[in-house]
Amino acid sequence: MAGIARDTLIDGRYRVVRRLGTGGMAEVFLAEDQQLGRKVALKLLHRRFAEDPGFVERFRREAQAAAGLQHQNVVSVYDRGEFEDTYYIAMEYLPGRSLKQLIRDEAPLEPVRAIDIAIQILRAARFAHRRGIIHRDLKPHNVIVDDSDHAKVTDFGIARAGASDMTETGSIMGTAQYLSPEQAQGHSVNAQSDLYSIGVVLYEMLTARVPFDGESAVTIALKHVSEAPIPPSRYNPRVTPELEQTVLWTLNKNPADRPTDAEQLITVLEHCRDAIVAGKAGQHTASMAAVAASAAAGMPVEGMQQLQPQPMPGGGPEPGGSTNGSGQLPVVTDPDVVEPEPRRRWLPWLLGLLVLLLVAGAATAAYFLSRPKQRVVPYVVGQQVRTAEALLTNAGFATAEVRVQSHKPSGIVVNEDPSGRSHADKGSTVTLTVSSGQGTVIVPNVQGESQAAATAALKKVHLKVARVVPQASSGTPAGQAIKTSPPPAASVPRGTPVTLFMSTGPPQQKVPGVVGDTAQAASSTLTAAGFTVNTESKTTGSQASGTVLSQDPGPGATATHGSTVTIVIARAPAKATVPAVTGDTTGQAEQAIQAAGLVAHTTTRSVTEPVKVGTVLTQSPPGGSQRAKGSTVTIVIGIAASSSSSSSSSSSSSSSSSSSASSSTTTSKTSTAPGG
Repeated sequence: MAGIARDTLIDGRYRVVRRLGTGGMAEVFLAEDQQLGRKVALKLLHRRFAEDPGFVERFRREAQAAAGLQHQNVVSVYDRGEFEDTYYIAMEYLPGRSLKQLIRDEAPLEPVRAIDIAIQILRAARFAHRRGIIHRDLKPHNVIVDDSDHAKVTDFGIARAGASDMTETGSIMGTAQYLSPEQAQGHSVNAQSDLYSIGVVLYEMLTARVPFDGESAVTIALKHVSEAPIPPSRYNPRVTPELEQTVLWTLNKNPADRPTDAEQLITVLEHCRDAIVAGKAGQHTASMAAVAASAAAGMPVEGMQQLQPQPMPGGGPEPGGSTNGSGQLPVVTDPDVVEPEPRRRWLPWLLGLLVLLLVAGAATAAYFLSRPKQRVVPYVVGQQVRTAEALLTNAGFATAEVRVQSHKPSGIVVNEDPSGRSHADKGSTVTLTVSSGQGTVIVPNVQGESQAAATAALKKVHLKVARVVPQASSGTPAGQAIKTSPPPAASVPRGTPVTLFMSTGPPQQKVPGVVGDTAQAASSTLTAAGFTVNTESKTTGSQASGTVLSQDPGPGATATHGSTVTIVIARAPAKATVPAVTGDTTGQAEQAIQAAGLVAHTTTRSVTEPVKVGTVLTQSPPGGSQRAKGSTVTIVIGIAASSSSSSSSSSSSSSSSSSSASSSTTTSKTSTAPGG
């Protein structure tokens, strides 16, 4: 399943977006439901479980049962199905973080906050238990918490389905730190097994550690079965006696000694929370069992203080007392009354005994009066050093301070000697080990370095590159470092994440299209876009003078900011005055036209008058007009009529002229102007 790629369509309905995580039984993906248009968490079973027919059948039944758990503290199950030889469950997708991540980031939690989250988990368990579903794998990894501390429990279906596989051939499946003793031994489980796991979760929220841990799952399981947990107040002094007693109650080895159900445990935790909020924590420790008893019997919590103190169920005797095995303190009867002897022979012995007692009492008193008085050392680990010193001074102790580098913030007490809650002589010195922080380093200047060189320079001073941000730069070549954040020469704690900005070269942008614009408008447009303008001109009669004929780079092309764009501007051709050549000889006319920068185009026409032969009869355009240099001037040259035309029958001159003109032959030639 590790090969499932983005956009894979599962069961023709769920399109994979990304992988969210993996666990002992399944892998989880974020997917989009193509039918309902919503995001879902898709949990695909590992194939080794899918190959067990019995497991698959239990999985099917329990997934169906879990789909019926509609509760505000339970992650909804929408669908189940098959995909590539395995099985999946489609569940409600929650964007929050797991309770395990919250514990890693913020534990130990404030007791009231931890209680509130635990009660939400218990409400989910209560809802499932009343419907015959035992979770069997309750742990912080299976609880999703949003930014408002609203908690939802997931994995009811899969956990139940895998219950019979909790142990196999000497190994333990699941997360061993949260298993109940009966699960660790492979015995049958019930609702109180879930309560044990919730007790472990509550312990971890309050102390930032689990009650039992070890190098292997088997070692941890043995501790669940045989060892007593360390009271949570040893790690977190804010845990009240009532709350501590409740946590230890849930962690009893025998399920019969734990709370009877989730409802009973919710009632007791609500009492602990109310006592903390009211500032009365620790005043009713002995009556916590009464709270539980009243919850089980349906009595109001307000009346529990009238109940007689008794030990917590399964929690052992009250301090300083003994039990008769039933959880109650034994009844002590008065001894028989012995009548004094009528004779007083015992009186001398009594006087001697009194003298001995007086001597022993005086010696004992002298010892205790001369011995330094011992007091309980306040627990100050985690406090600011000034606060810790004040607490110790008020308790009658002197203080000494040792500074060490630590991941804790500067000024926080990380250890004390003698340890908190131990006894020490009044006036003795308590040595405080105080964090000086992680130490500070100076951010090096890596501008102009390659990414590899810049990263190495930062790592050398114990800083880490958290992000590399590509950024265009006109002043720094591509592939070189521009700057860092924090900036160079800044003093920062060791291990501070640094953002490295790497140059991608000068910024690129699209070139505006200016073809057809006037030269002035085109230049303004390109300059405003950040380009330099280079202008060239080209003579043409097809476009208006001053119009942009072309540009390079072309419209829409990408170019570096500040680079040059060349535009070609239309230029009107130069003007020339057409010479008047009518009546000139052919040679004179062509020479005059060429001298004016024009092109002579010659045609002929027959004439009868000899004087007009070889001279310009007409011209077009006329003399004195303006034309562009290189334009053509057409001249008509007279030529002699043919002999057949001259010997025609005598007629009127007008008829002869007309006949002669109509029978003439026209020729033409073009004389090119110099350079034409």
